[in-house]
Amino acid sequence: MTQRSIAALIAAPLVLALFLVTSLVRLPFGTYAPGTTVDVLAQPEGNETIQVRGAKTYRDTGQLRMTTVSVSAAAPPGQTGGSSLFTLLRAWADPEDAVYPYDFIHPDDESAEEDQQQGAISMVTSQDVATAVALEKLGYDVERAVKVYFVDEGTPAEGVLEPLDIIRSVGGEPVRTPRQLVAAVSGAEAGEPLAVVIERDGRRREVSITPEEVEGQPRIGVVPGEGYRFPFEVSVAIDPKIGGPSAGLVFSLGIYDTLTEGSLTGGEVIAGTGTVALDGSVGPIGGIQQKIAGAADDGATLFLVPPDNCEEALGADVDGIRLVRADTFDSTLAAIQDWVEDPDAALPSCEDVPDDA
Repeated sequence: MTQRSIAALIAAPLVLALFLVTSLVRLPFGTYAPGTTVDVLAQPEGNETIQVRGAKTYRDTGQLRMTTVSVSAAAPPGQTGGSSLFTLLRAWADPEDAVYPYDFIHPDDESAEEDQQQGAISMVTSQDVATAVALEKLGYDVERAVKVYFVDEGTPAEGVLEPLDIIRSVGGEPVRTPRQLVAAVSGAEAGEPLAVVIERDGRRREVSITPEEVEGQPRIGVVPGEGYRFPFEVSVAIDPKIGGPSAGLVFSLGIYDTLTEGSLTGGEVIAGTGTVALDGSVGPIGGIQQKIAGAADDGATLFLVPPDNCEEALGADVDGIRLVRADTFDSTLAAIQDWVEDPDAALPSCEDVPDDA
């Protein structure tokens, strides 16, 4: 047996051991990859994504796509989080993916369950604000209201209350702020039925919920917040697994398009991202480069970028998609209308971000 053969026999088990170690050991990093995009103007089998009851709607051609990011999973409680070396190398080599410290993606002070709950709350609140922005633009009156934003599983409210229910009164006392709701429940007797008047689908109804004692206080298991009451019902049917507030701008544009004549998109495929506030301002999000890549893969030729994400967006390795700086709902609406009329029109650019953005 030659020296080369002996060396190969010795090296083979070492290489195999190294392969096993590197495939099993978790390094403290996670990955971002392009996620799915969802056309909020879609009408799958007659079930529209944006659903309106009580007002005339206008369904037309074109697509308006919200974008998502596929994030590496959080570790189960008690286990070390991270990804294998091979996973990280693959993401590093892919121009559409990104590698971040694990603690950046999954902060230590937030469990996977808490992260999921916060994502669900953010998605519901973003839809509520987006509806308010679109309706106010159309001249409708929007009133403040106390809404249910999350219902915990296995609590007294489960099966009784639903996200976006409006709370009108508790125990016969009117509720006008989330703090009043918390105080009313805290002042009730655990184990005794509590009358709650809610508004759902534009109709009032009285329900009974029996608070249970949690950490010495009566609780019913909801997360309330300050939301809005609308003159008619608007809802967005999105997969509940998708969380976060980053589709707010696209929701507001989609609702506006659904309630106005003509096609906002001009029959084209437009995508974007960004939170939206009641004043119409557009806020930053995470994973902008992955969202642009996902949108390009799904045929978008125009992408709406929050101003604070512009610098990073310009680094996206994607061709054939035009980036438009989305400062506010109004400016974005005007930019889309200008682009539909003239694809070569001058639009707000990410290469010219205002100093105060």
